[in-house]
Amino acid sequence: MHAAHELVARKGFAGAKVAAVAEACGVSAGSLYSYFGSRDELLAQVFRRAAGRELAAVRGAVDAAPAHPEARLKAFADTFTRRALRGRRLAWSLLFEPVSPVVERERLVYRREYAQLCEGVIRDGVAAGLFARQNAAIAASAAIGAISEALVGRLSPEVAQKAEVPDEQLVVEIRDFCLRALGGTPS
Repeated sequence: MHAAHELVARKGFAGAKVAAVAEACGVSAGSLYSYFGSRDELLAQVFRRAAGRELAAVRGAVDAAPAHPEARLKAFADTFTRRALRGRRLAWSLLFEPVSPVVERERLVYRREYAQLCEGVIRDGVAAGLFARQNAAIAASAAIGAISEALVGRLSPEVAQKAEVPDEQLVVEIRDFCLRALGGTPS
């Protein structure tokens, strides 16, 4: 698992071939099938492990933030964005890289988890009168989509996009966009 995770973090899911994982482990490719029924099964487990860590970090930041909904939303957006920018290749792989249907199902599970976390923050903000009245579930999905879309060019290993703003400014711009979109007060 560790070797496969490292390959995904450096080369994406496409680069985590069974032969490459086996070589990194110093074993034969066939021996990996003693532990995993298929490459897709291995990569789905790598996805769960990596995405679980990222979700736990975002959840931890939201839980550690002051109980104020705007502070919690800032913690959500800032942590998600900063972690993606720090681990660009892994973030690209987890968020955008074309993957098998088995891995894509895992991706959808984690997208729902992020949406539920964000939905709770938005629901609290609406109840407190800090965010505009809105459907919190739809707003959460839209906010996560906006965060992801704002990162796609920065994370893409195929498209070298010139950074128009420094990473830290991008973090602030994404956070403030989310706050404005929800009817909150930007920082």
